[in-house]
Amino acid sequence: MGLFSTEDDATKTPRTDNLMGNVMGYLDTRIDLVRLETQEKVKTAFVGTLHGAALATIGLMFFLFLNVFLGLLLNDVLDSPYWGFGIVAGFYLVLLVIFVIGVDKKLFQGLADKLLNNTIYKSDKRQA
Repeated sequence: MGLFSTEDDATKTPRTDNLMGNVMGYLDTRIDLVRLETQEKVKTAFVGTLHGAALATIGLMFFLFLNVFLGLLLNDVLDSPYWGFGIVAGFYLVLLVIFVIGVDKKLFQGLADKLLNNTIYKSDKRQA
């Protein structure tokens, strides 16, 4: 029996060993739970981003082909090879001027506040 012997250490009772084992098991479980929740949130964000990108691409293609169709239709109606596209381009120029001069960012900020209000707390499924 030496000075640093662990054979008769009074703090190493079966009860404290069991308690420490339970605490360590609890901490490991909590860490795994946080990892799984983080993985689930990353997966949800990735799927949402891919879905949004696909919708944006399809929407952009529809918008472009619709504008080409309108330009060609106006060309046919006006019996001109270019006036239809000029009218469509002029329409978008008017929209651009209206947005640059007339529309304030506060309108978009209010819309964003209304749409995204408390989305973090609404998506949290845990009960507090």
